[in-house]
Amino acid sequence: MSDHQLRTRRPGAPSPHPRAPGPRTAAALRAAAPALAVYAAVRALGLLVLWVAAHASGKDPLTRLSGRWDSVWYQRIAENGYGYTVTLPDGALHSDLAFFPLLPALERGLSEVTPLTLGGAGLLVAWTAGLLAAWGIFAVGAQLRGRRTGVVLAALWGVYPTAFVQSMAYTETLFTALAAWALYAVLKGRWLVAGGLSVLAGLTRPSAAALIAALAITAAVTLVREIRAGNGLGPVLRRNARMIAGVALAPLGWLAYVVFVAVREGSPVAYFDVQAQWGNSIDGGRALAAFIAGLPLPAALGLCAALGLLGWLVVLCVRQRQPLPVLVYGIAIVVISLIGAGYFGSRPRLMMPAFPLLLPPAVALARLRSTGREAAVIAVLACASAAYGAWTLLGAGPP
Repeated sequence: MSDHQLRTRRPGAPSPHPRAPGPRTAAALRAAAPALAVYAAVRALGLLVLWVAAHASGKDPLTRLSGRWDSVWYQRIAENGYGYTVTLPDGALHSDLAFFPLLPALERGLSEVTPLTLGGAGLLVAWTAGLLAAWGIFAVGAQLRGRRTGVVLAALWGVYPTAFVQSMAYTETLFTALAAWALYAVLKGRWLVAGGLSVLAGLTRPSAAALIAALAITAAVTLVREIRAGNGLGPVLRRNARMIAGVALAPLGWLAYVVFVAVREGSPVAYFDVQAQWGNSIDGGRALAAFIAGLPLPAALGLCAALGLLGWLVVLCVRQRQPLPVLVYGIAIVVISLIGAGYFGSRPRLMMPAFPLLLPPAVALARLRSTGREAAVIAVLACASAAYGAWTLLGAGPP
C-alpha cells in the first residue's frame, strides 16, 4: 500500500493486510528506534543540566522531580487514598479529589512489587510513559507525513519549552502516551482500541475531554457523510458498529471518576466544585485576559505575540489538512488550556499534550533533507529547553 493511500484512508477504515501482532510490534519498534533515541537523548540532556545546576546550588535534583508540587499530592493519594484537604489562610479548600487516580494507582502498584519509593515509582511511570508517548507521536507523524517527519515530531515534543515536566512525576507523559496511541488507533481504524485507551486517559487527566471530543466528532462526521451519500441508516450503523462502540466507551473513565467524586461528596457537581476551589473553573478566558492586562507593556506585548504564534500554528494545522481526530484533539487541548481560570504559569504545561501543533514545524524541518541541519536545530532547541527547565525547577514556583 502506498504512502499516499495510507495518508488518505479515512479514519475508521480497517487496515489492509493485517499481520501477526508480534512481528508487527517488533517492526514498529525498529521503525521508531531513531525517534526514541533522539527523544531519550534530549531528555537525558535536560536531566544532566538539571543535575549539574542543582548540585552547583546545593539542591537535590530528585526532589525537584518527584518531591514537590503536584507530585506530592499524587504520592499522598497512592499511600493513603483520597480524603486529604488543605485549608489555605484565606479559607479556601484544596482537596486531593482534584487529582485523577491512574498515576497514583500505578505508583502504589509499582512500589509494592519493587524496592522503589512512591516518588521513584512516579518517576519510572513518567519516564517510561515519555518513551511510549514519543513512540506514539512518531507513529502518528509517520502515518501522516512519513518516518522522517515522525522522528522530527517526537524530537520537537521532547524539546518543548516545558518539556522538563516530562521528566517529573506528573501525568503529562502518561496522558500524552495514551492520547497519541488512541489517535493512531483511530487513524488505523481500530476504534475499540482507541476507546479503551481513552478510558485510561479519562482516569489520568481532565483534559481527556479533548480526546473524547476528537473521537466523537470524527465519528459523527463519518456517520453524517455516509448517510448523506444515500446509505440507509441501518446499514451505516451496522457497518460502523465498532466505531460507535469505541466512541461510547471513550468517556467512561472520565465519567467514572466524576461520578465517584459526586457519590463521595454527596453532590452531582462535586467534582466541578472541587476544581473551582483550586481556581480551575472555566471562565472563557477572562482570567487570561486579566493577567495580560496586569502585565507591564513589554511583557504583555511579548505574551500576545506568543499567543499569536500559537494561533498561527493552529491555522497551519488546519491548512495542512490534518485528519479530523488529530486536528480536533490538538485544538481542543489548546482551548481547554486557555479558557480556565487557573494559575497562568501552568498553561504551557497544560498545552504540552497538544503535539499535533508541532506537526507543521516538523514537516518544515523534515523538508530540509539535511540531517546535519535538522540535528543542529534540535540541538539548539534541546539546550534552550534544558536550561529553561533547570532554571524553572530550581525556582520557587510550580510549573
